[in-house]
Amino acid sequence: MRTVKTVKVGNLTLGDGKIYVQSMLNIPAENIEKSVEQAVKLEQAGCELIRAAVPRIEDALLITALKKAVSVPIVADIHFDYKIALACVDAGVNKVRINPGNIGGADKVKAVADACRKNGVPIRIGVNSGSLERELLEKYGSPTPEALVESALGHVKLLNDCDFDDIVISIKSSDVRLTIAAYRLLSQKADYPLHLGVTEAGTEHMGVLKSAVGIGSLLCDGIGDTIRVSLTADPIREVYAAKDILKACGMGGGAEIVSCPTCGRTKIDLISLANRVEEMLRDVDKPIKVAVMGCAVNGPGEAREADIGIAGGNGEGIIFRKGEILRKVPENMILDELKKEIEMF
Repeated sequence: MRTVKTVKVGNLTLGDGKIYVQSMLNIPAENIEKSVEQAVKLEQAGCELIRAAVPRIEDALLITALKKAVSVPIVADIHFDYKIALACVDAGVNKVRINPGNIGGADKVKAVADACRKNGVPIRIGVNSGSLERELLEKYGSPTPEALVESALGHVKLLNDCDFDDIVISIKSSDVRLTIAAYRLLSQKADYPLHLGVTEAGTEHMGVLKSAVGIGSLLCDGIGDTIRVSLTADPIREVYAAKDILKACGMGGGAEIVSCPTCGRTKIDLISLANRVEEMLRDVDKPIKVAVMGCAVNGPGEAREADIGIAGGNGEGIIFRKGEILRKVPENMILDELKKEIEMF
């Protein structure tokens, strides 16, 4: 198991063994009212860190508004202008995401590091394959895992030279294989908490698949402390996808659904039923596995590891627990009866 240096981000501790879910606002920073509204919805959906782009100094006002509206830590995403980072620290931000190499000279990096140290604000170094330094591209010929890691460690040294070590690192690419290889290499060379993600993953369908493969592979390796699923979609969908990836890796809390793929024996609208159960379980915080099966012949046996299950066909369904049938119910009452069992669990 990877040993990780712990880093405090607001009321969270990265590196404590828990994987924290984050997303990013997609409302222009100057629209404070809509940004706050979106942040509240993200928190309600289970987002544990919220990142906001802060392109101008005056946009630091958004940080102040967000801090008043939600209880989760706020991360400021900053490029090029170190003064924006200083303004966000003054506004009470919980973490700053920068590339130390693109905010100016050593004096400007030191100014940010000093302000963050004084206020207990960690810095996330964000390296992307699409914005790799020219000299590293010339050295390696392309954004290789080695190039990305060298870039990240170079930024770490810039901060370390300023006596700053409260660091989180991300090292992303839109290429899934490259992302996995880069994080695996980085995890061997640095003990800082790692923020995982496949950047520019795409629309919801393909983006979730790429993120599940990339993020999921690393999580199963014991790599990663916080994750963001990057989708061209509503940020709330990112949160749901991230939570589902954690569940698929056996690391998420809440309810988990298992369901059969349907076959010729299926005598119920299983696809619709499974989707309705999944939606019903989204806000259930109990560590419970729920099975939705297509027939009573094999359903209870195949899903005997589920805490609670339903199987249906021919106008009726059965409720079972750990493979043992509890009772039969009319088909139109299956969901209501399942809900009762979950509430009693």
